[in-house]
Amino acid sequence: MSITIRQAVAADAEAIFAMIVDLAIYEKARDEVKTSPEEIKATLFGAESVTEALICEDNGVMIGYVVFFTSYSTWLGCNGIYVEDLYVSPESRGQGAGKAILKYIAQLAVQRRCQRVEWSVLDWNTPAIDFYDSLGALPQSEWIRYRLTGDALLNFAES
Repeated sequence: MSITIRQAVAADAEAIFAMIVDLAIYEKARDEVKTSPEEIKATLFGAESVTEALICEDNGVMIGYVVFFTSYSTWLGCNGIYVEDLYVSPESRGQGAGKAILKYIAQLAVQRRCQRVEWSVLDWNTPAIDFYDSLGALPQSEWIRYRLTGDALLNFAES
């Protein structure tokens, strides 16, 4: 493998969308993908976007992506990076691409003086959990993630 990582550009929106769908299928949540390549292009690469994306290639062929954004810790008084999506194509897994992507993110975090990199993983995704454990990442079991979405979000906002 000859892995390279580069900044994603608007022209990558359709390929990123395809990988988002592949990731959703793997996570047994295909029906939850409501976006489109056009919306990815407008929101991820629009002038007001605070989100970043990187593309992972092997010999010039796109094999993965990562989407991330800056987070902030009031307890630490500094920024962090939150990884929203990390995807490597099934045929490229286990060959170092995921590790290369996360190492790149870690290097960005250090350059930007961030104190941590965080992400979430589904509790049944043991291959990913084993991979993250192998990097020295630690699960944060004391926190329960909550989400307001759809009608619950609208109802609460309007109450």
